[in-house]
Amino acid sequence: MVGTIRTPRDRWIEEGLRALAAGGPDAVRVEALAKRLGVTKGGFYGFFADRDALLEAMLDAWERESTDEVIDRVEREGGDARTKALRAGVLTFSSDRLLPIDLAIRDWARRDEAVAERLRRVDNRRMALLREMIGTFCSDSDEVEARSLLAFCVAIGEHFLAADHGGRTRGQVLARAADLLLDRPSTTAAADREGPR
Repeated sequence: MVGTIRTPRDRWIEEGLRALAAGGPDAVRVEALAKRLGVTKGGFYGFFADRDALLEAMLDAWERESTDEVIDRVEREGGDARTKALRAGVLTFSSDRLLPIDLAIRDWARRDEAVAERLRRVDNRRMALLREMIGTFCSDSDEVEARSLLAFCVAIGEHFLAADHGGRTRGQVLARAADLLLDRPSTTAAADREGPR
């Protein structure tokens, strides 16, 4: 499959998102981005009025990719509600691309109210998707909200947890948590019954 050729503007945004993921918003400096892109700093101003305009474009790109594009892909690839909920989580919080950006934006939002408002909007869309998916197999609205919150907290929080799991791998514990939250038979118990492959 042939990829879309990125315009120079898109390259500035992409490099800005890489810098944000690696070092937060202070790492997004026009001169440093130009050097990494192998272009002159002057070319930047053909696309952006200033650094703030680049930061806004980066947030727009992150929001579009982490909501619209994730939801489109979840719907396009199909499956039942549980499969869709898991896929949305994997696409957003297991990715080498989106996860570091998401975590950097969460940190940035602690110090910038406009970024916090943007994050709230994105998280509200993600929660709406979870409510919709979980609501297909759970009719109690309080339980739907609780399961959605727990699923979201697990997806984000597990990246900050340094605890061991008593002989279990993090993957096994996350799989069991997903089974519980999505009200499905234990995939880890089934794998244990089948034995090693």
